Amino acid sequence: MGIKNYISDMDGVLVKGHTIIPGAGEFIERLKAKKAKFLVLTNNSLYTPRDLAHSLKTIGMDIDEKFIFTSAIATAQFLHAQRPNGTAFVIGEIGLTTAIHEIGYVITDNHPDYVVLGETNAYNQEQITKAIRLISRGSRFIATNPDTSGPSEGGIVPGCGAMASLIESATEISPLFVGKPNPLMMRSALNYLGVHSENTIMIGDRMDTDIISGVQSGMETILVLSGITKIEDVTKYPYLPARIVESVADIIP
Repeated sequence: MGIKNYISDMDGVLVKGHTIIPGAGEFIERLKAKKAKFLVLTNNSLYTPRDLAHSLKTIGMDIDEKFIFTSAIATAQFLHAQRPNGTAFVIGEIGLTTAIHEIGYVITDNHPDYVVLGETNAYNQEQITKAIRLISRGSRFIATNPDTSGPSEGGIVPGCGAMASLIESATEISPLFVGKPNPLMMRSALNYLGVHSENTIMIGDRMDTDIISGVQSGMETILVLSGITKIEDVTKYPYLPARIVESVADIIP
């Protein structure tokens, strides 16, 4: 069968907050020892891969930035493929603005081709109002991911999907979400890694994003129970993962 390639979600699979999930570090080392191609995939657009690699290293997990792929990168690649060297009004943090700049885009509020929405720690009325007006005047509406909330040290915070709903309500224009569960995110990751779906396994802790995007992309899927999904939740969905394990500690490449 040969060595399989692996694409893994991060939160709930490798880490939970600022803590490594037991056995996750050893799993990554097993992948390296096998010389398997792997990629850590996240819908989080706040940070650059370098930022995330540094954050992981501070808690004891060694993953090079080139093995981390975010919804911000997938969004930037989509924009470049659709309209090279375009312009965008961006609501987001450095992870998103860096990815947009790196494809040669100009970030502007002067008749931009796109309004691009990602997570930010500082949503404000002025930005949202500007986005609504630009979209109403014809700028295309793109959002990095549909997650309605995310974790923080003090509890949940509104996610990109929640803010996208607000803008959609005001404009009556729906965004294109690039991140999971859109298979576009998975295909972008497969292309980035240089592998084919039939030889690649998707590992995730969420049936509604990780597993469905893997299934729709023709990948083998493994659900881990170390994150959001409980075993009793699985039967609620019309699709199933190929395997269910307690955590990545149980996966032998």
